[in-house]
Amino acid sequence: MFTIEGVAARTGLAVPLARRPVAVVAVLYAALVFPFAGNYGLSADELYFRMLGDDPRWGYFDQPPLAPLLAKTGAVLFGDTAWGVRTPALLCGLAVVVLAALITAELGGGPRAQVLAAATSGTSVTVLVVAHFLLTNSPDLVAWSAVALFALRALLRGDGRWWLAAGATCGVATYAKYVVLLLPVTLVLALLVVGPRQELRSRWLWAGAGLTLLIGAPNVIYQAVNGWPQLVMARTLSDGNWTDGLMFPLYVAFLTGPAVALVLVTGVAGLLRRPRWRPARALGAAYLIGTALVLAVAPSGIDYTEGYLVPLVAAGWVIADEWLTRGRSRLPVAVSVLSVFAVVQVAVIVPVLPERMFARFPATSLTTETIGWERIARQTADAYAALPEGERSRAVVLTKNFGEAGALHWMRDDHPLPRIYSGHNELYFRGSPPESADVVIAVGVGEDLLARDFRECSVAARIDNGHGLATMEQGRAISVCREPRAPWAELWPGYRLIGPY
Repeated sequence: MFTIEGVAARTGLAVPLARRPVAVVAVLYAALVFPFAGNYGLSADELYFRMLGDDPRWGYFDQPPLAPLLAKTGAVLFGDTAWGVRTPALLCGLAVVVLAALITAELGGGPRAQVLAAATSGTSVTVLVVAHFLLTNSPDLVAWSAVALFALRALLRGDGRWWLAAGATCGVATYAKYVVLLLPVTLVLALLVVGPRQELRSRWLWAGAGLTLLIGAPNVIYQAVNGWPQLVMARTLSDGNWTDGLMFPLYVAFLTGPAVALVLVTGVAGLLRRPRWRPARALGAAYLIGTALVLAVAPSGIDYTEGYLVPLVAAGWVIADEWLTRGRSRLPVAVSVLSVFAVVQVAVIVPVLPERMFARFPATSLTTETIGWERIARQTADAYAALPEGERSRAVVLTKNFGEAGALHWMRDDHPLPRIYSGHNELYFRGSPPESADVVIAVGVGEDLLARDFRECSVAARIDNGHGLATMEQGRAISVCREPRAPWAELWPGYRLIGPY
């Protein structure tokens, strides 16, 4: 052993990346996900991101700026369609697939282990969701996987310079989700508990932490200047939303797949107990510490630990591959079981089934909310077209939530509508309708609230997605209201909504 800047340099376990097999997995993965990217429609979050992307900022009331920026970039580069908006998500999914193979190689896993890690990670519920839907989790999961890879390289190779890459990645990732900071925090705690503690004396580690703070500084400044809105959102999300910690193992099994969950457990145990992985055991300990922290402080946010799963599954496949090597007859059985679960997971998450069939047998709420937006736009446009010509110039659309606002904003070229307003999260700060707007087409807004604020209201239609699917909008009123009882400046706070869709 020799030293690099006071840190013991270790013999790396890394083997070369199996480039061709992993590339084949990546290509097959793209062929699996991309053809279905345009099925049904965009989710409420995607519609919202696309709408916010028209007004790029350093931050928004309910989130950092990266997801809206990616939605806008996708729409500009690849077309303002569901495929275009979601292309950045597919690229994030592909990045995670490759990173899973790289982590496996870093831990000494051969070509078969790398392929199995890439394939099972890619077809897990976690990665399928972020590769199909453009969410804040999409770039976030890429960042977690990359930081885990860089941390392993720093620990196993004894080259502290990789902490700089980890720190820079964390800094950029704060523009997607702040929860990425859970990984470096728990890694530092794990180094303190299980070692190697000398890593805490590395100037590279703390320089990496400094890079995180420096790159993420505009984020922090935005939060401070605007009254820490993310704390307001966090309190809203946690109110009355308690998750039983006993359900955590089932949640993990759902996210990875039941068969792969066993591989993940093997990975955690291996990182903690294998002598040759001793310098990297902090990664396994970090997962346990992070899980304990989340369950203790924010049990409703057990999804905050999703980012640990890919590197732990990769570690598990290094060990599982050795087990498969010792019993060659086990491989066909293992591949068959994994394939069955992968097919089920794809069918549940990716909209491979016809919309009508999915509407009859809905599997996930996220996919369910992509159905019916075009009909809402058509019904709203019909209500607008039915107004007397003299009222149309004074009319606005008011929606209850950002999903409705985003859908109408996206489809207004095909369904002519006046300006759209909503009091949901960031949209509230775009301002109220002008005082001249004395005619309102209200979409999904509570009828009692409208009756209180307007002298005349009538229901023009009831939202119908065409399948009878029990979505959040189904059955809500599209109302036409006239003559506000007070100026909009007084009425507007009553339409503010803070929280998720």
